[in-house]
Amino acid sequence: MKGTIIAYIQISLAMMIVGSSVVAGKLIISSFPVFLASELRFIVASLILVPLLLWKEKRFPRIERSVFGILFLQALTGVFLFNIFMLYGLKFTTAVEAGIITSTLPAVIGVIAVLFLKEKLSRTKVIGIVLAVIGVSLMNIMSGGGGNVSSLFGNSLIVGSVLTEALFITLGKAISHKVTPLTISTIMSVFGLILFLPFSIYEGMSFSFSTVDMMDWMNILYFGVVVTVLAFLLMYQGLIKVSASSAGVLTSVLPLSTVVLSFLILKEEILISHLLGMLFVIAAIFILSKDMSGEAKPEKAITY
Repeated sequence: MKGTIIAYIQISLAMMIVGSSVVAGKLIISSFPVFLASELRFIVASLILVPLLLWKEKRFPRIERSVFGILFLQALTGVFLFNIFMLYGLKFTTAVEAGIITSTLPAVIGVIAVLFLKEKLSRTKVIGIVLAVIGVSLMNIMSGGGGNVSSLFGNSLIVGSVLTEALFITLGKAISHKVTPLTISTIMSVFGLILFLPFSIYEGMSFSFSTVDMMDWMNILYFGVVVTVLAFLLMYQGLIKVSASSAGVLTSVLPLSTVVLSFLILKEEILISHLLGMLFVIAAIFILSKDMSGEAKPEKAITY
């Protein structure tokens, strides 16, 4: 029981950090091109994780071909596509609206868990999904940017980031008992570095690094060390001990963190439509949380 509570805390902290990355991402894209910023992030993370893994394991661990394939799919969805959708989406919409849209993550994970992990989609989960969709619809229709084509395009990209993040978490659960958290986190960072490399080289050739100040570099460092290294490790350590559905419910911390930080740091306005949307989403999360007590016991995990 104690281990499960610790796992809940680890996943919640990871999601809080990911929520802060939406705000940090809004700041970063004002100074760096999207692909270059992402590449720099994964260079920082890899410089930390690769030596740490080699020191801890003494060598690079052997991984089954099937597991390696799942790891690549995780990197493609939750690392490469997620960052593209999120950072480009933030160019066209506010961090507050992005935070509200990411509130649907628990519902999306619930659906994907049914498709991939064969978890049962109960009536309460169906109700939760419907409420989450209503919440996002209210935000899009009633908010000040609801009729703005640019805002709708940005929000659509954020929806794409939700789908890829949901796949990332679900796939992570599928292999969490086969590979250590440090190994998975390291592979995700290296894959991220490789996938973004050709696009970042193209952007870097025409980018003037002299325009970047110390605060911009600090944001990159935050993305690399905290959002990538720390959040990845916390997430994978937590996924060992809880089901995908429970992890999905805990991702509700992400949008709450985003909305609060957007208001405090970016000074973005929170509209009535945002609050109404959040009320529906919180109701969805509450209903989804009712199924947490019935989750199956997790499989025995590989740990250090």
